[in-house]
Amino acid sequence: MQNRVAMRPNRWELLLDQKPVPLLEHLLEEVSRLFAAELSAWPPPLSDLDPATGTSLARLLEAHPQRPDERIYAEAFRVSRLDLGRAFDALDDYWRNQRHLEAGLGAADKPMIQFLSRYVTEQLLALGEATEGRVSRPRMLDALGRIERHCRSKVIPP
Repeated sequence: MQNRVAMRPNRWELLLDQKPVPLLEHLLEEVSRLFAAELSAWPPPLSDLDPATGTSLARLLEAHPQRPDERIYAEAFRVSRLDLGRAFDALDDYWRNQRHLEAGLGAADKPMIQFLSRYVTEQLLALGEATEGRVSRPRMLDALGRIERHCRSKVIPP
């Protein structure tokens, strides 16, 4: 029995044997977890708003005191993906043809989709700016996918 214990690697050896995670990969994972936690709370934290935007957002958030339906989040992620991917024709098609209606949402849900998609997009663009471009648009899209997965795993009933 003593031989078996001696042959088994200790926890430090197991840690050393793991493949190292690149710093940018670790950053994207941590940022996506934090951002998903922010999106799971309602309303998400807002700062640095001009008075006109702040007033219109206050009205929108007052009209929706509860966390929006998961379908609204899904559509907001879809719109953000198009925006970050610079798929402007597809984005124009989405709004012109009211694609959110295909997801079972109504015309009254459009402002919330716009708010959440803009919020997500702006946060990811700010990450790219804060990292001086090290988080490029393809990496922002990767982070967006991670954020979406984390949000789905923390589904909170509306």
